[in-house]
Amino acid sequence: MHRRHAVVLPLASLAPTAWAGKALRVLAWPGYAEPEVVQAFERAHGVRVELTVIDSDEALWQRLRRQGDFDVLAINTAELQRAVNEGLVQALDETRLKALPPQLPRFRDASALPGLTRRLSGRLQIYGVPFTYAEMGLIFDRRQISQPPESIAELWNPRWRGKVLGFDTGGHNFSLAAQSLGLPSPFRLSDADWPRAVERLIALRRNVLSFYSQPDEATQLFRRHGCALMFANYGSQQLTKLKLAGADVGYALPREGALAWLDCWALTKACRDPALAHQWIAHLLGPQASRLLVERQGLANTVSAQGSPAGSSRLIWLEPVEDAARRERLWARVRSGDRAERVLRP
Repeated sequence: MHRRHAVVLPLASLAPTAWAGKALRVLAWPGYAEPEVVQAFERAHGVRVELTVIDSDEALWQRLRRQGDFDVLAINTAELQRAVNEGLVQALDETRLKALPPQLPRFRDASALPGLTRRLSGRLQIYGVPFTYAEMGLIFDRRQISQPPESIAELWNPRWRGKVLGFDTGGHNFSLAAQSLGLPSPFRLSDADWPRAVERLIALRRNVLSFYSQPDEATQLFRRHGCALMFANYGSQQLTKLKLAGADVGYALPREGALAWLDCWALTKACRDPALAHQWIAHLLGPQASRLLVERQGLANTVSAQGSPAGSSRLIWLEPVEDAARRERLWARVRSGDRAERVLRP
């Protein structure tokens, strides 16, 4: 399976202080740490930020498992649970958490948000600070599709063959296949479900023009090839980018439910300077970063109502899947063009 390489963006420190010569190693998604946000942090703390941008959960795990490479990362709650289980992240400092900028009421109680906490030795420990969230809807070209798509099944509609964009990941694609097949859970495939899900993804592969990894790539492909429909893994972020590029597009949540993610900042187990990492989190919850997250990326932040998506009972918050490695292995085979019997071979 073709994967894009993560991009490392080292930004030179601009003001030497007591932390001169230090570097904070950050692993994040596109648009989460804008250049001026990073530069402001460097000036304030006299450090160098080494920013690595990843484009898929698979790339995130490849990087995260290289223990010692990063100090702080952005990760969704489902993947955070896996990272806690594998001992790749550490609990946050409750004293320093109290000094963070105030967040919206729905994000203030970590224990009420699945995936953020773990009770160890009778003590509740917090592993993530909510940063941004969105649902994965369907983006459609209004010139070709007059009414918002009602179902995920529209991605398979032969009418749009060669005009559909998908996201290049096994995790979410098997969840989409499960939803389109009406299976009980998009995150828990049984032994009997795998062949049907594989056949469904092979059919999707035949219907799509291409599978993208990053929002900017999707915008270019959508406009250049006159696409009609796209599964928007980055949700409203992609909608904003397309509109800014001049596309006449709409956005819909399918009746089967829209997968939704909540990304948090967390500290790796190998974090070299937890105090500095906590200050990074506080900085990213500040007014500059929060405003740019909305204005440039079209994503919601967790400190203001600006950019917040309308509430919907159709949101399905991500959960850990039954076998992430198996999903990626089978998806790589589907993506390469294998037939079902070859995809499912041991």
